[in-house]
Amino acid sequence: MDSSGLYRAVTDFAHRTPPWVQSAFEVWTAYGLLLFGVLFAGVWWRSRGRGAARPVALALLAPVATAVAYGASELVKYTVDEERPCRSVAGAAASLVPCPGPGDGSFPSNHAALAGAAAVALAMAVRRLAPLTVPLALLMAFSRVFVGVHHPHDVAFGLLLGGSVAALAVLALTGPARAAVIAARAGDVPAVVWFTGRGPARRGRGNVPGCRLP
Repeated sequence: MDSSGLYRAVTDFAHRTPPWVQSAFEVWTAYGLLLFGVLFAGVWWRSRGRGAARPVALALLAPVATAVAYGASELVKYTVDEERPCRSVAGAAASLVPCPGPGDGSFPSNHAALAGAAAVALAMAVRRLAPLTVPLALLMAFSRVFVGVHHPHDVAFGLLLGGSVAALAVLALTGPARAAVIAARAGDVPAVVWFTGRGPARRGRGNVPGCRLP
């Protein structure tokens, strides 16, 4: 696949933008994935107070599914030998950030795969997050081309791969994860119960004196 023409167009556009825009993209492409980490933590914390085991299971699966997607991306990267566009595309503008060294393959974009996976997994945990996580993932993917370190097809495939693998992982593991949360809550280990949140039955014990709930 050759997306060199689109790569040149995007990088030429990047060099025509104001310096503050370039700096913003440089910061986002380097640290933007941390925002997904903050969202993982927020979704987990929110799920602890909802009682049911399924929201907790989905919250805990989100980073797990993202890690699985990263592994899949790395596997593809090791089997496809594609040079970075900042070294291989003739006549392209210089990359805004240092070009990764030789041996660091371009296809697919791990950043895009991670962002796509996190966006899908978070949206599956909390549907209302989709209007936030999907644009963030697209912005991360675009930033990798904008700063000059990936071909457009690298990020497109990365998003598709990451999102697909994460969705499959969540669908496959939700049942076992829910069962694990229920078992963890039943173990009465304070640290574990704090981590998973108390289930509805536990909250109910204090509300009806003398009532023993299963």
